[in-house]
Amino acid sequence: MKNQIKTILLLGVMSAILVSIGGALGPGYLVLFGVLALAMNLGAYFMSDSIVLAMHRAAEVSPDEAPGLHRMVEELAQRAEIPKPRLYVIPDAQPNAFATGRNPEHGVVAVTEGIVQLLSARELRGVLAHEIAHIKNRDILVSTIAAAFASGITWIAHAVSFASLFGGGQSDDEEGGSPLGGLALAIVAPIAATLVQLGISRSREYMADEVGARLCGDPEALASALSKLERGVELVPSEAARPATASLFIVSPLAGASSLLKWFSTHPTTEERVSRLLSMAASGSGAAKGGAAKGWARSMA
Repeated sequence: MKNQIKTILLLGVMSAILVSIGGALGPGYLVLFGVLALAMNLGAYFMSDSIVLAMHRAAEVSPDEAPGLHRMVEELAQRAEIPKPRLYVIPDAQPNAFATGRNPEHGVVAVTEGIVQLLSARELRGVLAHEIAHIKNRDILVSTIAAAFASGITWIAHAVSFASLFGGGQSDDEEGGSPLGGLALAIVAPIAATLVQLGISRSREYMADEVGARLCGDPEALASALSKLERGVELVPSEAARPATASLFIVSPLAGASSLLKWFSTHPTTEERVSRLLSMAASGSGAAKGGAAKGWARSMA
């Protein structure tokens, strides 16, 4: 129920931003952008996962293509008591991963080629547990819709700005906005969409870390993976990284970006996340049962 309320509020806020774009253009655009907001609401709810996967050129892989990954996903899904998510691989050298899907029955886990090459089997299992925790917690619908909507708003705002600047000068007396208004819109609208994402993203990462550590029974493995990923994204910039979808990933793909983008980071600091996981390990609250983590690491070797 909590996430359903969040979803409704999120759709409402994002729709208001979109309608505001129409209002900035002139009264004649309000109806057009109102209809566009309704269409994006429906599309974001039912197709946001497909949109995000397509944006990152992710391709589904079969158990024959990635048997070790599929074994870990299946085992962790059973522990989480959810259907086995589909597995996708993103052709990106930057090490990272995310989960998407509007509910556990439509869950997807996506990993980059870089993360498979960088992490050990034990660490990779911790990352997969984190993503499956997102699916189990049912918080991926909200973040995926936010990502899809933010991408759409950013694209529309830039298109409107371009049209205002180069599409012909309407006077202030005519029904339409000024070029300066269009330029301001291109800056303000994406920032507003990102601020909405900030409000829903950071706390869910802590929860997914905790639940994921308990699922895999190995908090230290996830802590080690996060430290490696933090360094990895700084050394290997992602060509496909976008501020609108950064909140989906286990670590921000924009970590190596400018200081201005870091101000709008949708993730808590890696240092704090690692500290919390190591505290779990020290207290034994996320300890593996029956050597499960070591067993799965050997099976991937």
